Amino acid sequence: MLGKVFARFVEKSPISVMVRGTLERVLGADQLDAWFARTAQKQYTRTLLFSTVYTLLSQVVFRIKPSVRAAYRDHEDEVGASLISVYNKLNGVETHTSAELVRYSAAVLTPLIEQLDGKRAPWLPGYRVKIIDGNCIEASERRLKALREVQGGALPGKSLVVYEPAHGLVSDVFPCEDGHAQERSLLGRVLETVHAGDLWIQDRNFCTCAFLCEIDTRGAGFITRQHEGLPFETVNVLRSVGRIETGHVAEQRVQVRDAQGGTHLFRRIRVKLDQATRDGDRVLYILTNLPLRRASAKRVARLYRKRWTLETAFQHLEAYFHSEMNTLGYPKAALFGFCLALVAYNMLAVVLAALRSVHGAQLIDQELSLYYVANDIAQTSHGMMIAIPEDEWRVFGRMRPAAMVATLKELAQKVRLKAYRKSHRGPKKPPPNREGTTKSSHVSTAKLLRNLKVKAAAP
Repeated sequence: MLGKVFARFVEKSPISVMVRGTLERVLGADQLDAWFARTAQKQYTRTLLFSTVYTLLSQVVFRIKPSVRAAYRDHEDEVGASLISVYNKLNGVETHTSAELVRYSAAVLTPLIEQLDGKRAPWLPGYRVKIIDGNCIEASERRLKALREVQGGALPGKSLVVYEPAHGLVSDVFPCEDGHAQERSLLGRVLETVHAGDLWIQDRNFCTCAFLCEIDTRGAGFITRQHEGLPFETVNVLRSVGRIETGHVAEQRVQVRDAQGGTHLFRRIRVKLDQATRDGDRVLYILTNLPLRRASAKRVARLYRKRWTLETAFQHLEAYFHSEMNTLGYPKAALFGFCLALVAYNMLAVVLAALRSVHGAQLIDQELSLYYVANDIAQTSHGMMIAIPEDEWRVFGRMRPAAMVATLKELAQKVRLKAYRKSHRGPKKPPPNREGTTKSSHVSTAKLLRNLKVKAAAP
């Protein structure tokens, strides 16, 4: 289906062709610039196209280039603007635009994954499972003037990320420029996206009366670890329901009141763990509004354990993609880079869906190493883009959906899975106790920049 120019790379690295072809179909230059014109609120295009900035930064995200400067030097003639202009454009990308790019990628890729028949079995039939967790971008280098004399690490921002395990996609993100902001301050924006039939799985930072009661009011479900500060009234005593793999389970009914005085009846599940958590906890309390007929206490406890799927995704982003570029000190630029890594992760989800449809879900989910996949993409992409002209990739954008699905499956059949198998290792040794260590303080880059503007404007 693809021309002869692709033959060598289809033979040697079909996964790289799959990723680049999917990128061209979803985020081709013309599509991307048209999307930016529709989406951006304040920023606009003069001479430097949004697609150009996206291309430069995405090469850093995929670890094809080590830095924005290196990517710029490689495409300087095509960019048509100075490096300073590129950085200015990056520093001005609105967080709204960054978040919308992630949502757009998920919306376009979801039907493609379904057409590939690469969707995973649902965690709980009848519900659209969404795992939400916070991610704080690591401290940046002190390149900005406002950061040069501060002692603490400079935090350029944080985000709440929503992951849907059925498709393996990050479907939503809520970025915030203030690295010191509480996760709970962003929950109002999250509630706007809650729909009936959702099942939200989250840790105790999201366990507030307002958040849980509003989810319940909207006809959605939740599974959350109970926060110590949550007020509730017990309706009945704890009743043992047996064991799961990690400990003994009991449950009871509790009542929570919302701000208007309305009452909400929830289930409170206790898990006495055989082994303590990394924080030393031996007992977990989990709250849910799921009816007993849809999920037993044991199933709720098991579903909560699977919340680590999103933390694993964060680890993949950090290990296999350049998701946190500590050279980007401005919050908008750093958050844009993080969101591009989420888009790259979504592109990889399409590749995994195609592989599952051809080789089976169990083999791909349990044996495929994303480290080797990401390494292959990084090593192959630069040479592939030199060998295959840009115009040749537009064939993916012109394909009908059925032809795109057939092409991805054909490429998936050519993947040598032995080259990407995980290297299993034994259990990790516990870390040694280190005495006398202290955690260094952190500063919010956004706050420092605001203070600098105020001082500059003062008479």
